[in-house]
Amino acid sequence: MTQPRKREAAAPEAQAALDDKGLNLSAALATHMQDIDIKIDVALDEVVLSTGSENIVAVCRRAKEDPELAFDYLRSVSVVDYIEYLEVNYHLFSLSKRHKMVVKTNLSSDQPCVATVTSVWRGANWFEREAHDLFGVVFNGHPDLRPLLLYEGFEGYPGRKEFPSHEYTEW
Repeated sequence: MTQPRKREAAAPEAQAALDDKGLNLSAALATHMQDIDIKIDVALDEVVLSTGSENIVAVCRRAKEDPELAFDYLRSVSVVDYIEYLEVNYHLFSLSKRHKMVVKTNLSSDQPCVATVTSVWRGANWFEREAHDLFGVVFNGHPDLRPLLLYEGFEGYPGRKEFPSHEYTEW
């Protein structure tokens, strides 16, 4: 006879995202980016900053160059397909301050384009090429959007939900 499984508790919501010195990162972002149209939220243990695609380079540059924020490391760039729109996520980390956040922007599914952040972090080059390959996001000003994962001339974007998933049967 099997024992009923205990129901796992949901992950607790974070009260506020604090860095190692106890400063509230959310408040610091609101202060240092008050002239840019942003929305700040907290999800689990990470600050989430949402902005329009036209502000992405300014937000990223300020996040990196402001000494109180010091987001000097771009962990990754990811894209989420919500069918009606694509969400581009920039996952940032500060090596000196030991805090992290995600910068999000939404793009049209029909013609998804946003400015490149390779001028802020050189490592964005490959992340943006991958997003271009898999989701069709065009990063305006990118130095080299050649395919990274797919071959030249590949039709479609396999990261998108609309891409046909060929069913197969094992034998």
